[in-house]
Amino acid sequence: MVRVKICGLTTIEAALAAVDAGADSIGFVFTSSKREMTPENAKRIIQLLPPYVTTTGVFVNEELHIVNDIAAYCHLDLVQLHGQESPQYCEQVIRPVVKTISIRSEDDLSQIDAYTHENNVRAILLDTHVDGATGGTGQPFPWKFAVGASEKRAIILAGGLHVGNVARAIEQVRPYAVDVSSGVETEGVKDRYKMRKFVQEVHSANLEAHLVSD
Repeated sequence: MVRVKICGLTTIEAALAAVDAGADSIGFVFTSSKREMTPENAKRIIQLLPPYVTTTGVFVNEELHIVNDIAAYCHLDLVQLHGQESPQYCEQVIRPVVKTISIRSEDDLSQIDAYTHENNVRAILLDTHVDGATGGTGQPFPWKFAVGASEKRAIILAGGLHVGNVARAIEQVRPYAVDVSSGVETEGVKDRYKMRKFVQEVHSANLEAHLVSD
């Protein structure tokens, strides 16, 4: 069953709407971004969440002690590293790591093998490389690049996903999870209807895959 992470949440209203929509995980951005959160605000939101929803903090080339301090302060479940963090860096993070690989070409997938469970990396997130951006751009990469990767590792698919294409992406890639941010926004704000519809599309794709496999 493909899981859903909704990232870039900035308000308690949006976070609770994402949970109500059926998100398995919600993400907070702790780096320079229009969706950037302070640790204090993220902690307040996390304290109000119901159980069984995981929380992820997104960091980009941040000093290790800052990542660990924020993860502990906010009680994050996972840390998503979206920069050029090394396997050795990942090993020292106090929470399980999701390591992002930015995709420009199929050759970029060769980086995946360096990040293993021994490095504290539980999954690889594949996102679209856009010069000067670190995610949330709404631009997809060719999904065919990710097909082989999902056969070897737990792959989280990101980059340009939205209600209209997520089912096709799941059918082609068979990822462990999908990650969406701008694809469930309207004019830069998380849209309750789009979040709910996105999760419904994922659940429908899960059902379709289950029926086909049977």
